[in-house]
Amino acid sequence: MEDLRKIKTALLSVYYKDNLEPVVKKLHSLGVKLISTGGTFEYIQKLGIEAIQVENLTNYPAILGGRVKTLHPKIFGGILARRNEKNDEETLKTYEIPEIDLVIVDLYPFEETLKKTSDEIEIIEKIDIGGISLIRAAAKNYRDVLVVSSSEQYPDLLQLLSDNQGYTGIKERKKFAARAFNNSSHYDTAIFDYFNSDDECNVFKKVLFIQKHYVMVRIHTSKEYFTAT
Repeated sequence: MEDLRKIKTALLSVYYKDNLEPVVKKLHSLGVKLISTGGTFEYIQKLGIEAIQVENLTNYPAILGGRVKTLHPKIFGGILARRNEKNDEETLKTYEIPEIDLVIVDLYPFEETLKKTSDEIEIIEKIDIGGISLIRAAAKNYRDVLVVSSSEQYPDLLQLLSDNQGYTGIKERKKFAARAFNNSSHYDTAIFDYFNSDDECNVFKKVLFIQKHYVMVRIHTSKEYFTAT
């Protein structure tokens, strides 16, 4: 594989813990350092495997009722840093930011919540901010970082880890990045559809109104022109 990158540090922050155990154990067996948040951190600990809490890395607790956990330069710097850029590497050293080579994140269950309730507050709280940002950051930096954005991708990840002993190639990283952007696009579309279902906010209807108004003005102006001539 070309442009090999060894996974030394992984960030795990998932809503669904199903089928996560084999992934955690495989990473541990490969000597990968694990960084994690909240419930995922507790899950990893229960497996008897060490992990670093995000709060201990950033020196900030989760705040605003959990709305802000991973949104910090020590997390996003480690994901977005370009390994072949000298200035990026120097910045990481200056601010003691660890390189993060693998990001395993899923998203709050927005669509599932819509099916269960019409409570607006509950629905809004299921709009993921940190998770979607982590996914986009890792996918953007696919040249150096592998992103896994759904538990459906765990079998492929395990196969990749087993076949290459913790190394990844750029083709594999780009493939996972494409899946990540596909997931984020679907997620954002679902959120847009929810907001757009309100007649007062309906973007499509407003666009049609503007276009109709524009056409009517053009027709009216044309009539005046031909009358004058």
